[in-house]
Amino acid sequence: MKLDRRTLSYLVLGLVLFAGATISSRYLGNYELQVFTTLAMVSVLCWGWNIVGGYMGYPSLATAAFFGMGTYVGGIAQVNGMPVSIAWLLAGLGGAALAWFLGAALLRLRGHYFAIGTIATVEICREISSNWSSLTGGAAGLNLPIQGGSAQAVGQFFFLSMLLVALIAFLITIYVNCSKFGFGLRCIRQNEQAASMVGVDVYRYKVIAFVISGALAACAGGVYASMVAYVEPKDAFNIIMTLEVPVMVMLGGMGSVFGPLIGSVFYVVLKEFVWAYFINWHTGILGLIVVAMIYFLPKGILGVKWASLSSNKQKNSSVTAHEKGGAA
Repeated sequence: MKLDRRTLSYLVLGLVLFAGATISSRYLGNYELQVFTTLAMVSVLCWGWNIVGGYMGYPSLATAAFFGMGTYVGGIAQVNGMPVSIAWLLAGLGGAALAWFLGAALLRLRGHYFAIGTIATVEICREISSNWSSLTGGAAGLNLPIQGGSAQAVGQFFFLSMLLVALIAFLITIYVNCSKFGFGLRCIRQNEQAASMVGVDVYRYKVIAFVISGALAACAGGVYASMVAYVEPKDAFNIIMTLEVPVMVMLGGMGSVFGPLIGSVFYVVLKEFVWAYFINWHTGILGLIVVAMIYFLPKGILGVKWASLSSNKQKNSSVTAHEKGGAA
C-alpha cells in the first residue's frame, strides 16, 4: 500500500475528526450522544456498503441482512453469558460468514439480478429469525443483559464503542482507496472481463469485498443490540435500512473516502430536522428531499466539488493555450 499526498491528508483529517469526537463525548448530553451514536453506526454501514457498491460497482441491498446477523449473533452470545467485547467479535465473524456464503452464490450474478438476490436475503433472514423461536426468541424478540451504570456513562460507552467500529471502517476504506486491492475493485467496476485479462482475480476480489462489507455491518449490529438490549426480527432485518444506506452513500459520493461520512451526516441531520418539525409528514417530506438531491446531484455532494475543480482546470488550460497561441 502506497500513501500519496491526498490519501495521507484524508487519513490525518479523519483521525483528527475521530479524536475530536472522542474528546467531545465527555460534554454531550444523552440526546446528543444518541444522535452521534446513530451517526457513527450509519457511517459504518455506509463505509461497508461503499466497498461493494462504490468501489466495486455492485448494487448490494444485503446490508440489513448482515446488520441483523450481527444483532442476533451478538445478542445470543450475551444471553449465554459472554462479555460484550467477545459478543461483538463473534457478531463480526457471523456477518463475515454470512457474506462469504451469500457471495459464493450471488456474486456470480450482475446488475439488477444481483440486487434482487441480495434484497431477498433480507426477507429470508427475517423469516428464519421469526420462526426459529428456540434460538432467536421468534417474533417476541430477544432480551439482552442491560449495561450497568448511569445513563450518561452508558451512552458515552456505546458512543465510543460505535465510534471505534467507525474508525476501523474508515481505516479499511483508506486501505481500499490506495491499495492494489482497491485498484482491482475499480477495474471490476469498469469492466470485469478486462480486469480478468490484466491479472485481477475477479471472483476472489468480489468475495473479499463482500466479506469485509458484511463484517463491518455485523459489528455495528452487535454494538446496536447491546445498546438497545433487545432484538426483534423487524428491527434487526429492517428493509428500510437496506435502502437508506445506498441513498446516503450516493448523497455523499460513491467510491470515495469521505463520501459515506458526508452522506451520513447530511441524512441523519436532515432526518432529525424533518422529524422534529414535520412529525406527521416526515416520511414523505424526507423522501421528496432525498429524491431531489439525487436528481440534482447525481454524483453526490463531493461530485459537485470535483466537477467544479475540473471545470476550472479546463478553463485555465484553455486560457493558457489561447495565450500561447496569441503569443505565437
